[in-house]
Amino acid sequence: MMKVQYENLLYTAIKYLFGLGVTFFALFPIYWMLTMALKPFAEWSPTEVHWWPWDPTTLNFLVLFFRKDTLVEWGLVKPAEPLIHDTATKAILNSLLFSTFGTAVALLVGTFAAYAMSRYRAGGDYMFLTFRMLPPIAILMPVVIWFSTLRLMDSPIGMILLYSLFPVPFVIWLMRSFFDDLPREIDEAALMDGCSPAMTFVRVILPLVRGGFAVTALFIFILNWSDLIVALTITQRISVTIPVQIGLFESDAGHMYGIMAALGTVAVIPTLVFGLAIQKYLVRGLTFGAIKG
Repeated sequence: MMKVQYENLLYTAIKYLFGLGVTFFALFPIYWMLTMALKPFAEWSPTEVHWWPWDPTTLNFLVLFFRKDTLVEWGLVKPAEPLIHDTATKAILNSLLFSTFGTAVALLVGTFAAYAMSRYRAGGDYMFLTFRMLPPIAILMPVVIWFSTLRLMDSPIGMILLYSLFPVPFVIWLMRSFFDDLPREIDEAALMDGCSPAMTFVRVILPLVRGGFAVTALFIFILNWSDLIVALTITQRISVTIPVQIGLFESDAGHMYGIMAALGTVAVIPTLVFGLAIQKYLVRGLTFGAIKG
């Protein structure tokens, strides 16, 4: 009896230690980014590791929104201090604009296509996923030639167009699974009650899959928000996004690690707010159809 209790206690201890280890491994990069964002220039590359800021500062965040000459006028920095001269405001606004509009258009197009495929077998089966099976660079090279001809390189319209088209296969794939989990009798009952096919879709079907719609929206937004390959290939100066801007933080003193970490911290906020806003739909959306009989 004592041996069984000892084995159970040992198993529980190992399980919790393993859970703590996984949690530490997952959260340590976030902790390091937050602490790096609060470190002054002297602690970015010290001779010994600083596990926390010895002299915390918010200057790294101020640099993202205010030009260096403005901070010099305010007396917050010295003219000779190695800081970037341009702010990251444009990159933050660009990321918000491109990701939001791209996600909205992709959801609109993909949801209609998914419903048509689920109910009317339009467009075949899952052949649309072949568009995402090629390496991104293989798709981007023709896009660069096309955009150069149409003068859409480094333009907001071009970025919104790409962020709208590339996620559509994922939207169709995810939303179709949610539509397939709904019995067709719901559509037939709505049609018999006098609803048109469009009214059935908008007033009856969409409210039933709002959990899946919210999960899909979050997934596509994160996909667009964290994109680097497309933005790095298409943009130059005008339409740079946050991932591209982080790589541009350099000066004569080398990489501006504190400012890069500060911008990374700011980049986490929109996805975190979005996830918290639709939190009540997440569990339902992720488990939709799991107990289907």
